[in-house]
Amino acid sequence: MAGSSSSIVAGLTAAALATVGFLAFRASATLPADLAGPRSGNVAGVSASKVPRDREDPDALPDGSGTGQRVVYSVDDDRVWLVAAGGKVKRTFRVYPGSVDPPTGVYAVTSRSNAATGTDGASIEHVIRFASVDTVTIGFSTTVRSPSTHPDPALETGGIRESRADGDAMWDFATIGRPVVVIR
Repeated sequence: MAGSSSSIVAGLTAAALATVGFLAFRASATLPADLAGPRSGNVAGVSASKVPRDREDPDALPDGSGTGQRVVYSVDDDRVWLVAAGGKVKRTFRVYPGSVDPPTGVYAVTSRSNAATGTDGASIEHVIRFASVDTVTIGFSTTVRSPSTHPDPALETGGIRESRADGDAMWDFATIGRPVVVIR
């Protein structure tokens, strides 16, 4: 009797896995093209071209960087703004980008890791991932033991390094699903 009940359980498990696999395939095959990657262009008030800057206050949040709570990252200025509800900037700071920049557009935080090893071999923490370019994952992080510096340009890295205090602020703010707006 024990042999037949284990066969039944194994059969039911195989059937369930096959059903889940089939449904996952169907879902991926019917995914709209606009959900398959980052949204770029003029999405939610985001400009695809270089957004204007405030000449009197270069650290001010640029117009054309979206609306609502979000992280704004300027690849041209190597600067991040953490924007709270109502468009109020909670914090802005300089970053040290890797050698691979994400295209402009609106992304979302897809994963977070408290600790990891960067592609440059450095021990990093507070890793906030939001995009990928080819095989390079793009995200914010803080080095554990040394101050953030410019990474080796010979390596293809997507790590955008922050100071420890800025990394702590980013970790608290950029939860899963939080929009990340990449501008020029």
